[in-house]
Amino acid sequence: MREMDNGVTVLDIGGSVVAPEVPDTGFLRKLRSFLGGRLEENPSRRAIIVIGGGAAARTWQSALRKLEPDAPDESLDRVGIMATRLNAELVRAVFGGLCPDPVVTDPTADFPFTGRILTAAGWKPGFSTDYDAVVLAERFSARRIIMLSNIPRIYSDDPSTNPEALPLDRLTWKEYRKMIGTEWKPGANLPFDPAAAERAAASGLTVVAVAGKNLENLEALLAGRNFIGTVIGPDRR
Repeated sequence: MREMDNGVTVLDIGGSVVAPEVPDTGFLRKLRSFLGGRLEENPSRRAIIVIGGGAAARTWQSALRKLEPDAPDESLDRVGIMATRLNAELVRAVFGGLCPDPVVTDPTADFPFTGRILTAAGWKPGFSTDYDAVVLAERFSARRIIMLSNIPRIYSDDPSTNPEALPLDRLTWKEYRKMIGTEWKPGANLPFDPAAAERAAASGLTVVAVAGKNLENLEALLAGRNFIGTVIGPDRR
């Protein structure tokens, strides 16, 4: 599976990859070199990078829970959204002239895409940045989203608590949604959030989950070679 014909690659990067505790400057430097090189190879290529909240979101949401145990989910979500915007502004600045446009905070609004890279962050309560990635993929006619997270594949269960959890190479949306349920909670530790999964399934999108910091593996995926990851796609007929 090669890059989309229209040249737009949508990368849904987890905050745990960009800022696991603090911003990972080594990774960001490598990502800048990797994406910059790919864009230089082909002038028709563009990339949309959607960035999650990472440690900042978890830390600030945890603080709110301690200060206000009954804080509504909407308040927790709004705190997390601000963390995604902080990370996205950092990534935008790292790419400099390749990313001249402001960070997208509403994927349904009118916004410019004049550069080679566009960054996006959290939009509104009720879902994670995964949902924003789906909306942007639809808007720019991309048929897949590449999800970069801190795990190399999606597992049958949480491998940190279940040693018998198995890595999965392929899932249908029906199978995936059965695994994760339908409820969204701020800070939920899910590969791809329920609201985003529902919309991606309805749109016929494919999501490919790979290890975020393994750029050699990402290169193999983009080039249509064998790679390590999990493909979530339309239900098999």
